[in-house]
Amino acid sequence: MSGLRLRYVVVLGALAAAAGWGAAPASAAASGTFAMTGSMHAPRVCHTTTLLGDGQALAAGIGLGSGAPSAELYSPATGAWTVTGAMITPTDSHTATLLPDGLVLVAGGSASGCFYGGTSGAELYNPVTGTWAATGSMTTARADQTATLLPGGKVLVTGGMGAAIPSSLSSAELYNPATGTWTATGRMTTARQGASATLLPSGQVLIAGGADSSGALSSAELYNPATGKFTATGSMSAARLDQNAILLPDGQVLVTAGNR
Repeated sequence: MSGLRLRYVVVLGALAAAAGWGAAPASAAASGTFAMTGSMHAPRVCHTTTLLGDGQALAAGIGLGSGAPSAELYSPATGAWTVTGAMITPTDSHTATLLPDGLVLVAGGSASGCFYGGTSGAELYNPVTGTWAATGSMTTARADQTATLLPGGKVLVTGGMGAAIPSSLSSAELYNPATGTWTATGRMTTARQGASATLLPSGQVLIAGGADSSGALSSAELYNPATGKFTATGSMSAARLDQNAILLPDGQVLVTAGNR
């Protein structure tokens, strides 16, 4: 597998800014329709978007174009984007996780464009100061991995692409916000990148799909934080890569779309 895959990305165009469109009308959500809102300062692909505690959204990742900012904030109140502090090492295909203290952990990713080999660095964004600070590096270089905030406050990172291309990983590790350090945990039963990760009501994490060197996967497995081990569970009806997964109110997990 080449490691290069299609992702569908919405880039807010210059037309919106030229027309002076601001926040989407409140009626849009109620009517089940879409409305344009303010444009980002730079087009982006393979970036992350994280909802912050104050209701703003942080878009982080390599912006396309010379001098493009690596991070910016969206205000739902105004429908406008503002540039915030630049990442220490701009990457894409990383993970971004909102921590209990309000900081955002950005880990791994590629510094050379989507899916061009992983890195091990990690940094923290502080919404109060709008600045980034380095934190401990992962034990393994990764891009296109998963990251899940566990009930105890640690962050579970699984799989991804290693520094070499292509190279799906089966390893996993835990970030401890209290110490800023990473420690290895159990290995997945299958190497995967581009998988989905969903925290279940039981506290376990469902890792589904993704791809290894042979292509997209339908298999799935569960991580148990109490034992630090992964165990196989039922496979999906179709192989999926870079799909979406969301926990429903009844405890089921809805998995949609993806590449094959």
